[in-house]
Amino acid sequence: MKKRYASGLLLLAALAGFSAPDTALQKVRQYRQAHELPLLTEYMQFLAIPNVAADSANLRQTARFIVGMMQKRGIKAQLLPATTPGVPPVVYGEVRTPGAKRTIIFYAHYDGQPVNAAQWVAGLSPFQPQLASTALAQGGQLLPMVRAGQPINPDWRLYGRSSSDDKAGVMAILAGYEALAQSKLKPGVNIKFFFEGEEEKGSPHLSEIVEGHRALLASDLWIICDGPVHQSGQKQVVFGARGDVNVNLTVYASKRPLHSGHYGNWAPNPALTLAQLLASMKDSTGRVTVAGFYDDVVPLTATERQALGRVPNLDATIKQELGFARPDGNGQTLNELINQPSLNINGMRSANVGAQAANVIPTTAEAALDLRLVLGNDSKRQVEKVVRHIQKQGFFVTTQEPTDAERARYPRIVRVEPKTGYNAERTPMDLPIAREVVAAVQRTTSQTVVQVPTSGGSLPLHVFKKINAVTLTVPVANYDNNQHAENENLRLGNLWDGLETMAAIMQMK
Repeated sequence: MKKRYASGLLLLAALAGFSAPDTALQKVRQYRQAHELPLLTEYMQFLAIPNVAADSANLRQTARFIVGMMQKRGIKAQLLPATTPGVPPVVYGEVRTPGAKRTIIFYAHYDGQPVNAAQWVAGLSPFQPQLASTALAQGGQLLPMVRAGQPINPDWRLYGRSSSDDKAGVMAILAGYEALAQSKLKPGVNIKFFFEGEEEKGSPHLSEIVEGHRALLASDLWIICDGPVHQSGQKQVVFGARGDVNVNLTVYASKRPLHSGHYGNWAPNPALTLAQLLASMKDSTGRVTVAGFYDDVVPLTATERQALGRVPNLDATIKQELGFARPDGNGQTLNELINQPSLNINGMRSANVGAQAANVIPTTAEAALDLRLVLGNDSKRQVEKVVRHIQKQGFFVTTQEPTDAERARYPRIVRVEPKTGYNAERTPMDLPIAREVVAAVQRTTSQTVVQVPTSGGSLPLHVFKKINAVTLTVPVANYDNNQHAENENLRLGNLWDGLETMAAIMQMK
């Protein structure tokens, strides 16, 4: 009778979309619940170290802090330097599991985007982590530091640069391992840890480090812990990432600023010229008009199209939350558009506005473009398409300051400066090890794990492809985290969920 009753409960749980109680998950969760305050305290100490990608001294301090985090957990750690001087090292570590037949490398990056502290709300400073009762944009209030014995609400937000992107990945991975080890749970695989310090700069020296340590980095799979969970809040496994290349444009006019009354209508205005050039690159629906921009895209497979069709469509909700009336894309969904290349204006600058505005015609106007690439696009080839488009608009293109002779000869001059870029990569969705990862993540949640062919963000997966690595991305951050911007934050519940997710993957056989 008892056996039939228990079987019935399991059947009901399965029908409801739940799995049977997972003893290992319960132990990991119990450990986390008992150690939330020390984990949070350590994480806030980690976030307090400035980690802007251009700040090499503080990046080295950040790397040393991670080494200490690993050693405290009994992980053998070392720094893998690049041969180029001044490059932040990779923080590497490993744990061997007796009898394990496979090896998984867990990747996250510890560098962060630049900050403009003046843009953060009052009471927040990028490198002074601060708790809030919920998202400040939704009426949250700043909170004092938690005291011993005080419950920690999973909906609290932790504000600070890299709180979500991507020190959260480092913390989730190391805390996940800690929960396993301290709960006397044996991993099912050999574990390697790989924490990079240049991702936000485009990982220009990652190949140098990876290819210099091929034997050390032998593995069956890389788990990339970066980016947000799905907008629905559901956990997701992402099979690929867009590539990325940035391009800076500078349009030139007069050699000195001019009085707009004395010279307006006569002297060319670089701000207007740049605005017209940028407007020529997209139509009214947001489709890129650069010739050949979409020509070399590798189409999604039937399996990938089916998976995309199962991804929750929250476009209407997100549009309302963000406060705009009509999205770009001519009727296509956000999920569909992420699987296409994009051209975005990251920023524009010419003279001053607001209280600093003056009646002048500026000398230059600048824009930063962000070209996101999908499978089939090549970063250099995509930039060349944009350059040809600019030339067709009547511009003389240079890569340096124009000479006086060039100024006298060409009425429209633009300086084009491409940055280091990388291409998109995508792992087949039907690989057996990929299915095992999805199953491992699914064991940690009662909701269906979202499976996405390509993420909207970019990662240096092409570097790992050079050593024949298989990569999957398993993100942990909340989708509304303000990554790369002011008031970046992490929902604490996402950190705890991420800890459980990483621990579950480490237990794969």
